[in-house]
Amino acid sequence: MGEVGRGILAMVGACVVWGLSPLYYKLLTHVPPPEVLSHRTLWSVLLFGVYLTLQGRLGELLRAYSGLRQIGLILLAALMISLNWLVFIFSVQAGQVTEASLGYYIFPLMAVLAGRFLFAEQLARAQWLAIGLAALAVLVLTWGLGVAPWVALILSTSFALYGAVKKELALGPVISVTTEIVILMPIFLSVLAWSHLRGEGAFGGDLTTSLLLIGSGPLTAIPLILFSYAARRVPLSTVGVLQYINPTLQFLCAVLVFGEVFTPWHGAAFVLIWLAVAVFSLSLLRQDRLVRRAVMAASGVSTQVR
Repeated sequence: MGEVGRGILAMVGACVVWGLSPLYYKLLTHVPPPEVLSHRTLWSVLLFGVYLTLQGRLGELLRAYSGLRQIGLILLAALMISLNWLVFIFSVQAGQVTEASLGYYIFPLMAVLAGRFLFAEQLARAQWLAIGLAALAVLVLTWGLGVAPWVALILSTSFALYGAVKKELALGPVISVTTEIVILMPIFLSVLAWSHLRGEGAFGGDLTTSLLLIGSGPLTAIPLILFSYAARRVPLSTVGVLQYINPTLQFLCAVLVFGEVFTPWHGAAFVLIWLAVAVFSLSLLRQDRLVRRAVMAASGVSTQVR
């Protein structure tokens, strides 16, 4: 199997872990979301630390905090990803995984929208159509349920802004994620200290809960490592299509396993979202083919010149 094949397997593995993660966090519904998030970051940063140490790259972590602008970007990225993780954990505990899956379906469309307005990136007509369909889905759901799908909107917007900030950070994926966790570690440790000083800390109360909290670290770190491996080997268009495995599995967990309410308004909204996903994915694949043809044509010209 070649590098691209291994990259695709890594990407699928990451998306499957993310997509099935609601099943894991559902086992921690008795632990407050801020405490779950704090444990998730604590144990994942320890795992990242071991990973970087084994690679002999721990020095890169210290050098990453250079310059006020870079530190500010790391802090902003950390706030966005922490908000995303916190709201996702809340959605599982509150029985809103259906809405969370909607958010991760919308995220790529929010990301290209952020690229348009923050980086003046040009969008194809098909991509504008996909964004319009996603906006219509949100309006339909808001009208039908009488309340905006805040979980979906916060998840998609925070992750899109997180991606926008990451474009400005000249750091490798693992180093970048580790710096983001480390910079907010005092807050997470304070949350855990406060919980335990009040006698409400979940860790140590029973073995199962303690092991689940520890396991949230690898559950966070491993798919991120797989994703960083895949991103360097797989075309972005393929990554864009494969990442829809994640919200699809979340949606199936919500409806088939958790038995969450799925109204006709949800059905109408998801049909629009799936249509937007199809339009967007086809647009990505078409752009990728055009780029490859251009590269091949340029190579042919250069070869003839020689």
